[in-house]
Amino acid sequence: MRGKRIALCASRKLDEMTALIEKQGGTAVIRPAQGTVFAKGKELGEEMRAVIAMRPDWIVFTTGIGAEALWEAAEREGMAAEWTQTVQETNVAARGYKTVAVLKKAGVIPMTASEDGTTKGLIRALGAHDFAGKKVVAQLYGDTAPALKQFFLARGASYTQLFPYRHVAPDRETLETLYREIIGREVDAVCFTSAMQVRFFFSFAREKQDITPLLEAFRTDVVACAVGKVTQEALEEEGVSRVIAPEHERMGAMIVTLARYFQQ
Repeated sequence: MRGKRIALCASRKLDEMTALIEKQGGTAVIRPAQGTVFAKGKELGEEMRAVIAMRPDWIVFTTGIGAEALWEAAEREGMAAEWTQTVQETNVAARGYKTVAVLKKAGVIPMTASEDGTTKGLIRALGAHDFAGKKVVAQLYGDTAPALKQFFLARGASYTQLFPYRHVAPDRETLETLYREIIGREVDAVCFTSAMQVRFFFSFAREKQDITPLLEAFRTDVVACAVGKVTQEALEEEGVSRVIAPEHERMGAMIVTLARYFQQ
């Protein structure tokens, strides 16, 4: 990694990743694309009551932390029994083992789940079911999961998104700087540690209506590096054809994998 400039889009563990990069002879540049996350208050309670009144046919949980937040909100808003009953009486799908663990703790056994923890895996698992005319609610966390929405709408379902948190976009000046650095080949790699970072950055790039130079840079000279499968999947959905990711989904493992890539 000697002489390489690595852009970090994360907002945490930056000191740890910077130290690893510098140990490998590289230079870290901090370009946070995570934005700010706020827990919703009464607004979330109102959205959950609307879901209860809707009597959905399916509820899809995509993250463990998001599922936990919904049960915490149900307790806080005095509707824990109603919420749990609603979930238990509907068909439940889950993405990832952490999500499944949270649901089981709440006494909910998913009807179907993705084996690999990705949205693609979840869609494969859901493919065996009929969704025509069904009401589907999807719990999301930052990532809007456009492929999931497209899947349900294409099969005739009504689709409602439920976000336990409010996400405020990162500083546009930072995103502009990162965009210019990538297309100008001023960085050798960009490390994304969440799908949310990917969505915010590419949403900004598409607003510029100039996505082609960005994708070309990632295809040729700038390496896109993801912390894990979900983040990798988000990059691929945005059109990035070359993405490297560690076998074990850890930030340290991501930096080591990137260093090995450059050595090869």
